[in-house]
Amino acid sequence: MMRRAALSLWLALATASLAGPLGAGSSLISLTERDDIFGWEAVGKLAIGTRGYCTGALIAPDLVLTAAHCVYDDSGARHPTEDLVFRAGLREDEFIAESGVEAVAAHRNYRPTRGLDADNIRHDVALLRLATPIPSVTASPFVLARSDARNQRVSVVSFGRGRDTALSWQRDCGVLDARDGWMAFDCNVTFGSSGAPVFLREDGRPRILSLISGGGHYDGRKISYGMSLPEVVARLKADLRGTGTTAPARASGGAKLKRLRVGQDRSGSSAKFARP
Repeated sequence: MMRRAALSLWLALATASLAGPLGAGSSLISLTERDDIFGWEAVGKLAIGTRGYCTGALIAPDLVLTAAHCVYDDSGARHPTEDLVFRAGLREDEFIAESGVEAVAAHRNYRPTRGLDADNIRHDVALLRLATPIPSVTASPFVLARSDARNQRVSVVSFGRGRDTALSWQRDCGVLDARDGWMAFDCNVTFGSSGAPVFLREDGRPRILSLISGGGHYDGRKISYGMSLPEVVARLKADLRGTGTTAPARASGGAKLKRLRVGQDRSGSSAKFARP
Protein backbone atom coordinates (compact mmCIF):
# COMPACT_ATOMS: atom_id res chain seq x y z
CA MET A 1 0.00 0.00 0.00
CA MET A 2 2.83 2.40 0.83
CA ARG A 3 4.49 1.61 -2.49
CA ARG A 4 1.26 2.22 -4.40
CA ALA A 5 0.66 5.49 -2.55
CA ALA A 6 4.18 6.64 -3.38
CA LEU A 7 3.59 5.70 -7.00
CA SER A 8 0.38 7.71 -7.16
CA LEU A 9 2.10 10.66 -5.50
CA TRP A 10 4.97 10.51 -7.98
CA LEU A 11 2.61 10.52 -10.95
CA ALA A 12 0.56 13.34 -9.47
CA LEU A 13 3.67 15.45 -8.90
CA ALA A 14 4.99 14.68 -12.37
CA THR A 15 1.67 15.54 -13.98
CA ALA A 16 1.22 18.69 -11.91
CA SER A 17 4.51 20.01 -13.28
CA LEU A 18 3.73 19.29 -16.94
CA ALA A 19 5.26 21.89 -19.16
CA GLY A 20 2.42 22.23 -21.68
CA PRO A 21 -1.12 23.51 -21.18
CA LEU A 22 -3.90 20.99 -20.85
CA GLY A 23 -5.70 21.32 -24.17
CA ALA A 24 -8.68 19.37 -25.41
CA GLY A 25 -7.10 18.53 -28.77
CA SER A 26 -9.15 17.58 -31.81
CA SER A 27 -12.03 15.14 -31.76
CA LEU A 28 -11.74 11.51 -32.81
CA ILE A 29 -12.33 10.56 -36.42
CA SER A 30 -13.58 7.02 -37.00
CA LEU A 31 -11.86 5.40 -39.98
CA THR A 32 -14.78 3.23 -41.04
CA GLU A 33 -14.60 3.51 -44.82
CA ARG A 34 -12.06 1.75 -47.03
CA ASP A 35 -10.58 5.04 -48.23
CA ASP A 36 -10.31 6.31 -44.64
CA ILE A 37 -7.53 3.89 -43.71
CA PHE A 38 -5.34 4.84 -46.68
CA GLY A 39 -1.92 5.61 -45.19
CA TRP A 40 -2.81 3.98 -41.86
CA GLU A 41 -2.87 0.35 -43.04
CA ALA A 42 0.21 -0.49 -40.96
CA VAL A 43 -1.66 0.26 -37.72
CA GLY A 44 -3.45 -2.90 -36.65
CA LYS A 45 -5.15 -4.79 -33.87
CA LEU A 46 -3.11 -7.29 -31.90
CA ALA A 47 -5.55 -10.00 -30.83
CA ILE A 48 -4.56 -11.85 -27.66
CA GLY A 49 -6.43 -15.13 -28.03
CA THR A 50 -10.02 -14.54 -26.96
CA ARG A 51 -8.92 -12.56 -23.91
CA GLY A 52 -8.43 -9.10 -25.35
CA TYR A 53 -6.49 -6.93 -27.75
CA CYS A 54 -4.02 -4.10 -28.04
CA THR A 55 -3.00 -1.75 -30.84
CA GLY A 56 0.26 -2.23 -32.73
CA ALA A 57 2.09 -0.82 -35.74
CA LEU A 58 4.39 -2.23 -38.39
CA ILE A 59 7.91 -0.79 -38.47
CA ALA A 60 9.08 -3.40 -41.00
CA PRO A 61 7.17 -5.97 -43.07
CA ASP A 62 7.77 -8.57 -40.34
CA LEU A 63 8.03 -6.39 -37.20
CA VAL A 64 5.19 -5.03 -35.06
CA LEU A 65 5.75 -2.49 -32.30
CA THR A 66 3.39 -2.56 -29.30
CA ALA A 67 3.36 -2.17 -25.52
CA ALA A 68 5.22 -4.79 -23.47
CA HIS A 69 2.32 -5.26 -21.06
CA CYS A 70 0.24 -6.55 -23.98
CA VAL A 71 2.32 -9.73 -24.19
CA TYR A 72 1.87 -10.72 -20.52
CA ASP A 73 -1.12 -11.96 -18.58
CA ASP A 74 -2.14 -10.59 -15.19
CA SER A 75 0.17 -13.00 -13.36
CA GLY A 76 3.21 -11.78 -15.30
CA ALA A 77 3.44 -14.89 -17.49
CA ARG A 78 4.14 -14.47 -21.20
CA HIS A 79 1.24 -15.11 -23.56
CA PRO A 80 2.03 -18.01 -25.90
CA THR A 81 3.04 -16.73 -29.33
CA GLU A 82 0.33 -18.87 -30.90
CA ASP A 83 -2.27 -16.74 -29.08
CA LEU A 84 -1.07 -13.54 -30.77
CA VAL A 85 -2.47 -12.47 -34.15
CA PHE A 86 -1.83 -9.14 -35.87
CA ARG A 87 -4.45 -7.79 -38.30
CA ALA A 88 -3.49 -4.77 -40.40
CA GLY A 89 -6.02 -2.35 -41.82
CA LEU A 90 -8.90 -3.79 -39.80
CA ARG A 91 -12.31 -2.37 -40.60
CA GLU A 92 -15.38 -4.07 -39.15
CA ASP A 93 -14.78 -7.77 -39.88
CA GLU A 94 -12.42 -7.13 -42.78
CA PHE A 95 -8.68 -6.64 -42.79
CA ILE A 96 -6.09 -6.23 -45.50
CA ALA A 97 -3.54 -8.63 -43.98
CA GLU A 98 -3.22 -11.02 -41.07
CA SER A 99 -0.29 -12.89 -39.55
CA GLY A 100 0.54 -14.93 -36.51
CA VAL A 101 3.58 -14.17 -34.37
CA GLU A 102 6.69 -16.37 -34.29
CA ALA A 103 8.88 -14.48 -31.80
CA VAL A 104 8.52 -11.78 -29.13
CA ALA A 105 11.10 -9.48 -27.57
CA ALA A 106 9.93 -7.45 -24.56
CA HIS A 107 12.34 -5.03 -22.96
CA ARG A 108 14.41 -6.77 -20.29
CA ASN A 109 13.84 -3.94 -17.80
CA TYR A 110 10.06 -4.08 -18.04
CA ARG A 111 8.48 -5.65 -14.95
CA PRO A 112 5.04 -7.06 -15.81
CA THR A 113 3.93 -7.41 -12.19
CA ARG A 114 4.95 -3.92 -11.10
CA GLY A 115 2.79 -0.82 -11.29
CA LEU A 116 2.79 1.98 -13.81
CA ASP A 117 5.82 3.93 -12.64
CA ALA A 118 8.37 5.94 -14.62
CA ASP A 119 10.75 3.03 -15.11
CA ASN A 120 8.03 0.72 -16.40
CA ILE A 121 6.68 3.41 -18.75
CA ARG A 122 10.18 3.88 -20.21
CA HIS A 123 10.48 0.17 -20.93
CA ASP A 124 6.89 -0.75 -21.80
CA VAL A 125 7.79 -1.77 -25.36
CA ALA A 126 7.67 -5.09 -27.18
CA LEU A 127 8.69 -6.06 -30.69
CA LEU A 128 6.93 -8.93 -32.43
CA ARG A 129 8.29 -10.84 -35.40
CA LEU A 130 5.49 -11.98 -37.68
CA ALA A 131 5.34 -15.50 -39.00
CA THR A 132 4.30 -14.13 -42.40
CA PRO A 133 5.68 -10.70 -43.38
CA ILE A 134 3.12 -8.21 -44.67
CA PRO A 135 4.36 -6.69 -47.96
CA SER A 136 5.05 -2.96 -47.94
CA VAL A 137 2.76 -2.52 -50.94
CA THR A 138 -0.06 -3.80 -48.74
CA ALA A 139 0.79 -1.89 -45.56
CA SER A 140 3.72 0.50 -45.67
CA PRO A 141 5.67 0.33 -42.36
CA PHE A 142 6.28 3.45 -40.33
CA VAL A 143 9.68 4.72 -39.23
CA LEU A 144 10.59 6.28 -35.91
CA ALA A 145 10.62 10.03 -35.43
CA ARG A 146 13.93 11.87 -35.04
CA SER A 147 12.70 15.12 -33.48
CA ASP A 148 12.70 16.13 -29.84
CA ALA A 149 9.29 15.49 -28.29
CA ARG A 150 8.90 18.52 -26.05
CA ASN A 151 6.02 20.89 -26.93
CA GLN A 152 5.18 19.02 -30.12
CA ARG A 153 1.73 18.54 -31.62
CA VAL A 154 1.06 14.88 -32.32
CA SER A 155 -1.68 12.50 -33.43
CA VAL A 156 -2.78 9.03 -32.31
CA VAL A 157 -4.32 6.19 -34.29
CA SER A 158 -5.80 3.45 -32.11
CA PHE A 159 -8.50 0.96 -31.29
CA GLY A 160 -10.34 1.19 -28.00
CA ARG A 161 -13.45 0.66 -25.93
CA GLY A 162 -16.56 1.35 -27.99
CA ARG A 163 -14.46 1.64 -31.16
CA ASP A 164 -12.83 -1.73 -31.43
CA THR A 165 -14.06 -2.60 -34.94
CA ALA A 166 -12.34 0.30 -36.69
CA LEU A 167 -9.41 2.60 -36.12
CA SER A 168 -9.94 6.03 -34.60
CA TRP A 169 -7.67 8.95 -35.43
CA GLN A 170 -7.14 11.99 -33.26
CA ARG A 171 -5.48 14.39 -35.66
CA ASP A 172 -4.19 16.83 -33.10
CA CYS A 173 -3.19 16.52 -29.45
CA GLY A 174 -0.19 17.62 -27.46
CA VAL A 175 2.97 16.47 -25.73
CA LEU A 176 2.55 17.95 -22.26
CA ASP A 177 6.01 16.99 -21.07
CA ALA A 178 8.96 14.81 -22.05
CA ARG A 179 11.74 13.90 -19.63
CA ASP A 180 14.06 11.05 -18.72
CA GLY A 181 12.75 8.72 -21.42
CA TRP A 182 9.01 9.10 -20.74
CA MET A 183 6.34 11.46 -22.08
CA ALA A 184 2.84 12.66 -21.18
CA PHE A 185 0.09 13.51 -23.65
CA ASP A 186 -3.43 14.94 -23.61
CA CYS A 187 -4.51 12.53 -26.35
CA ASN A 188 -7.84 10.68 -26.23
CA VAL A 189 -7.01 7.02 -25.55
CA THR A 190 -8.76 4.28 -23.63
CA PHE A 191 -8.79 0.54 -22.99
CA GLY A 192 -7.45 -1.27 -26.05
CA SER A 193 -5.25 1.70 -26.99
CA SER A 194 -2.20 0.18 -25.30
CA GLY A 195 0.62 0.07 -27.82
CA ALA A 196 -1.03 2.63 -30.10
CA PRO A 197 1.49 4.71 -32.06
CA VAL A 198 1.81 8.41 -31.26
CA PHE A 199 2.71 10.12 -34.53
CA LEU A 200 4.81 13.20 -35.17
CA ARG A 201 4.81 14.63 -38.68
CA GLU A 202 8.30 15.02 -40.14
CA ASP A 203 9.04 15.97 -43.76
CA GLY A 204 5.33 15.71 -44.45
CA ARG A 205 5.10 12.09 -43.25
CA PRO A 206 3.81 10.62 -39.98
CA ARG A 207 6.58 8.99 -37.95
CA ILE A 208 6.22 7.14 -34.66
CA LEU A 209 7.30 9.27 -31.72
CA SER A 210 6.04 7.03 -28.89
CA LEU A 211 3.57 4.32 -27.90
CA ILE A 212 0.68 4.56 -25.47
CA SER A 213 1.63 2.77 -22.25
CA GLY A 214 -1.20 3.81 -19.91
CA GLY A 215 -3.17 6.71 -18.61
CA GLY A 216 -5.25 8.31 -15.94
CA HIS A 217 -6.89 11.61 -15.08
CA TYR A 218 -5.63 14.96 -13.85
CA ASP A 219 -7.86 17.92 -13.05
CA GLY A 220 -10.78 16.22 -14.81
CA ARG A 221 -8.85 15.62 -18.02
CA LYS A 222 -7.43 12.47 -19.50
CA ILE A 223 -3.66 12.10 -19.42
CA SER A 224 -1.75 9.33 -21.17
CA TYR A 225 1.86 8.23 -20.95
CA GLY A 226 4.44 6.91 -23.39
CA MET A 227 8.16 6.46 -23.84
CA SER A 228 11.10 7.51 -25.98
CA LEU A 229 11.67 4.81 -28.58
CA PRO A 230 14.95 4.85 -30.58
CA GLU A 231 17.29 3.21 -28.05
CA VAL A 232 14.62 0.83 -26.77
CA VAL A 233 13.70 -0.37 -30.26
CA ALA A 234 17.34 -0.80 -31.26
CA ARG A 235 17.85 -3.10 -28.28
CA LEU A 236 14.73 -5.12 -29.04
CA LYS A 237 15.84 -5.62 -32.64
CA ALA A 238 19.14 -6.96 -31.35
CA ASP A 239 17.30 -9.29 -28.98
CA LEU A 240 15.19 -10.66 -31.82
CA ARG A 241 18.27 -11.22 -33.95
CA GLY A 242 19.85 -13.09 -31.04
CA THR A 243 17.68 -15.48 -29.09
CA GLY A 244 14.37 -14.74 -30.78
CA THR A 245 12.43 -14.40 -27.53
CA THR A 246 13.40 -12.51 -24.41
CA ALA A 247 11.92 -12.47 -20.93
CA PRO A 248 12.19 -9.73 -18.31
CA ALA A 249 13.94 -9.89 -15.02
CA ARG A 250 11.38 -10.73 -12.38
CA ALA A 251 10.74 -8.09 -9.77
CA SER A 252 10.67 -9.12 -6.15
CA GLY A 253 7.52 -7.92 -4.43
CA GLY A 254 5.98 -4.64 -5.55
CA ALA A 255 2.46 -3.71 -6.54
CA LYS A 256 0.76 -5.68 -9.26
CA LEU A 257 0.14 -3.78 -12.48
CA LYS A 258 -3.55 -3.10 -12.67
CA ARG A 259 -4.96 -4.11 -16.03
CA LEU A 260 -8.47 -2.76 -16.21
CA ARG A 261 -10.93 -4.89 -18.12
CA VAL A 262 -13.66 -3.61 -20.37
CA GLY A 263 -16.79 -5.49 -21.35
CA GLN A 264 -15.63 -8.54 -19.49
CA ASP A 265 -18.12 -11.34 -19.31
CA ARG A 266 -17.89 -14.94 -18.19
CA SER A 267 -16.01 -15.80 -21.36
CA GLY A 268 -13.19 -13.60 -20.08
CA SER A 269 -13.00 -11.37 -23.15
CA SER A 270 -11.59 -7.93 -22.46
CA ALA A 271 -9.48 -5.10 -23.81
CA LYS A 272 -6.23 -4.05 -22.23
CA PHE A 273 -5.15 -0.70 -20.88
CA ALA A 274 -2.97 0.14 -17.93
CA ARG A 275 -3.39 3.15 -15.69
CA PRO A 276 -1.88 4.33 -12.42
